[in-house]
Order: sequence, then structure tokens, then C-alpha cells
Amino acid sequence: MNGAEGLIRTAVSSGVDVCFANPGTTEMQLVAALDAAPGMRAVLGLFEGVCTGAADGYARMTGRPALTLLHLGPGFANGIANLHNARRAHTPVVNLIGDHASWHLAADAPLTSDIASLARPVSGWVRKCATASDLPADGADAIAAALEPPGQVATLIVPQDCAWDRCPGPAAPAKPRARNGVPEPRVEAAAGALESGAPSALYLGGSALRAPALQAAARVAAATGCALIHETFAARVERGAGLPTAERLPYFPEQGAERLRPIANLVLAGAHEPVAFFGYPDHPSRLAAVGTRVQLLADDAEDVVGALETLAQRVRAPARAPIATPERVGLPSGPLTAGALGQALAALQPDGAIVVDEGATSGLAYYAHAAGAPPHDYLGLTGGAIGQGLPTAVGAAVACPDRKVIAFQADGSGMYTLQALWTCAREVLDVVVVIAANRAYRILQVELARAGIAEPGARARALTDLSHPVLDWVALARGMGVPGVRADTAEDFIAAFRRALAEPGPQLIEAVLA
Repeated sequence: MNGAEGLIRTAVSSGVDVCFANPGTTEMQLVAALDAAPGMRAVLGLFEGVCTGAADGYARMTGRPALTLLHLGPGFANGIANLHNARRAHTPVVNLIGDHASWHLAADAPLTSDIASLARPVSGWVRKCATASDLPADGADAIAAALEPPGQVATLIVPQDCAWDRCPGPAAPAKPRARNGVPEPRVEAAAGALESGAPSALYLGGSALRAPALQAAARVAAATGCALIHETFAARVERGAGLPTAERLPYFPEQGAERLRPIANLVLAGAHEPVAFFGYPDHPSRLAAVGTRVQLLADDAEDVVGALETLAQRVRAPARAPIATPERVGLPSGPLTAGALGQALAALQPDGAIVVDEGATSGLAYYAHAAGAPPHDYLGLTGGAIGQGLPTAVGAAVACPDRKVIAFQADGSGMYTLQALWTCAREVLDVVVVIAANRAYRILQVELARAGIAEPGARARALTDLSHPVLDWVALARGMGVPGVRADTAEDFIAAFRRALAEPGPQLIEAVLA
């Protein structure tokens, strides 16, 4: 067999069985290997950012990496934004990037580029294959590297001659390192802080936002009275009725700092210390008050669940924490405001839904409303690079075909990767896309006001306005094979959303906001 087939067979034997691909000429041997090596599902994306975002969503839901198959440096560059988000989410992803044959690089052909330099800023592991004989083992190492706790992007550059030359056969899977335990002194220090009687909080992120860790954290809170707060942009939160609730730290730095101001002890579990998303004049980067004692219990590369359970034992927490689930919100009526849209979503979303939220300013109300919804997974925009929502929904739907995926998507950022709709249609993915159509880059309008620009000029207004011409999301969806409808009132949306939830396969609702 050739190196390409040896690589794909190695990936399958390592538990990797999905490849999100947008290949080119230098990847043809890898494309052929997807047929020669059974067990690998190939999913075509019409833009590389769809492939990388889908791999992120897939791994967030499975804990296993998918492959991306991308064409040389320029193709990889098209996917970098969503790999930035995956890096921030600590998502295991394996990129396979084709390159020119090793002997052809000196010719400096038009598509020649420094792929490794492009890959390093978004990858925790980068390697360029040297020979076809090495390629299967390089693939095994890339998969193990991606699974290195807490998860990372691994990029393997495959010169075309390494793919077409012969190799001895597939390599054995490589074993990733397990999570390290947390030293006892850290647990003792955290217990001392939380039991001090001073206002305290557990600040949660990463794997601390999954049910086992949340239950342990709730036990600690029941014993010590500490608050449970979680990072603003979380990769995955298991939430809803019957699950412990942590409050989300507000996005705007003034609000975040105000929430943390009374906290004397902030104990980190799976999260970094909170900082402002952007720098603003006369506002510090750190959100915790100057006198707040910030200390680490466990970072997300460590056994966060074990650390929280040990901490619960140390503070003599109850075996089970009482869980007060908010009542599920009712249905709104009248104008379709952003608040009404979030309320309707939360009121109707089904048990076990996966909600991918890139609603931006239109999605702020949804999160609070959904606290009393049936159990669900919430996937957030971790790195701030917009255009994540629709591709991440693709990956989540491939990962969990038995669950309804709801892509709550702002209209402006949705245009970055709307090609994901075509993949939804081609793969018949069970995704309901809800477009929050406010006809603007509303967050930029907010930031202009925050910058003291009360009356933006005509050029500034034009750069935040999406109404000339109006985006017709129903037509865009239909052009890519996805049925779409428009909703102008809360009642319209409720009826359309109910119909979409009842139908298998992809559906789109353009919610035109009042």
C-alpha cells in the first residue's frame, strides 16, 4: 500500500472515523485512500472554515478527533479562524494538509508556501512527514498529540510523494497521556479559601462544565456557600432541568468586574483567570478586584473532576447537593424581539438538544431563559472568531445523529460560513438553523457607542449596516438545498419552530427581529 492508505488505515484503527474535507490536487492519494481503507466517513465542505469548524463541533461532542483534509497553505489558511476557536476550546482536531512533492518545493510553484508557519499559531503539535514509511506512524503520533489533555489541534503536513510512495503498512495506535492528578496542597488551599467565611466563588471552565464536575462543584457550594460562576465563552456546558446551575460571567468588562468585585477568594477549576475580551481605556485587563485572592485548584489538563470530588470530601459536602431548577419559561407573543426569540427557543427546545450559540447580541437573553429547559448541551463561541456556529452545528450533528441540533445564528456572522448549509443538506443532518436577522453588525454598533461615538458618521454607519441590500436567508437556504421560512412575529416563529423540530433533516427559520 502507499503512504496515504497506511495513514488512513492507522487513523481508523486509532478510533478516528470521520474526515471533513476540502481537498485539492496534492491530496488526491489521500482522497483515494478514503475508499481503499474502509471505516472512514468523508464529509465534503465547500469552504475550509466549514471543515475546521465541523471538526471542532464533532470533537466537542464525542471527545474524539476528526480529521480535516485541506489543500496546501492557502486552503489551510481559509480554515484558520475556526481552528483558533478550536484551540481556545481545547478541542482535539487532526489536520492533514497536503503539500507539494518534496522534490518540487525548490521550483517555488504558485501554491508553494510555508505551511508550518501558518499552522503553529493554532496548533499545539506540528510535524511535516519526511518519507512514506514514516507517514502512518506520524499519523498515530498526531492523533495521540490531539488527545493530549486537555485536547489540542495537531497538524500533519503530507508532501505528495510521501502519500504516493509505498509504505510497509499501517502503524499501531499511539497512546495519549492521561490527565495528571491534582496535588493535595492545592486541594487544601482551595478548601481553606472556600471555608474562610469570606465571599468566595468557584470559577469553572472546560471539563468542569460537564455534569460530573458540576455535581461535585454544587456539593462544594452547598457545604461552603461559595458561588458557582463559569467562563463567558464555554466550549460545552451540560445544563437544563435536573442539573446544577452555574452563572455565566457577563461579557462586558464593567459588568464582569462588578460581579467579581465582592469576591475575596476566586478558585479556578478548569478555567483561566477571567480577563476582559478587549482592552479599553482606563479599564484593567484582569476582571477580579485587586484584593481578590485568585488560586488554582486544577487546570483543564489535569483531573478536574477528581479534584472537585476530593475538594467536596475535604469540606464535608453532602453526598448530593440540592438542585433548584428554575421553572421553564412560557411562550412569548407579539413582536419578535431578541428577548422573545430566546424565550421561544428555550420554551420549545426538546430534551437532549444540542444548542450551538453564535447568536451574538441577539442570543444574550436565551442563555438565562434556557436554565429551566430540558437537559441539553450548549456549545459556545470560544475564541471570538465569528463564522463558527453553522460549521460547529454540522460537526455536532455528524457526531450525534440521534439528537436535534439547534444552530442559533446571528445573520452577519452566519454569512462567513453559510456554505455549511449545503453540507447539512448533502448529509441530511438533523439541524434546525435559527437566523437572528437584525440586519446589522449590532455588536459593532454597541462598541461604537461604548467608544464614545454617540453619532457615528455615514461611513461608520454603513460599515455596521446589513440592510442595503437585505440578506434573504430563506432564498440562500433554498439555494443550498435547505427548506427555509421567514418569521416576523413571535407567533410566526413558534409555529415555524414547532414544524422544524417535528421534521427530520435540515430546516432554516429566518427570524426577522423587531
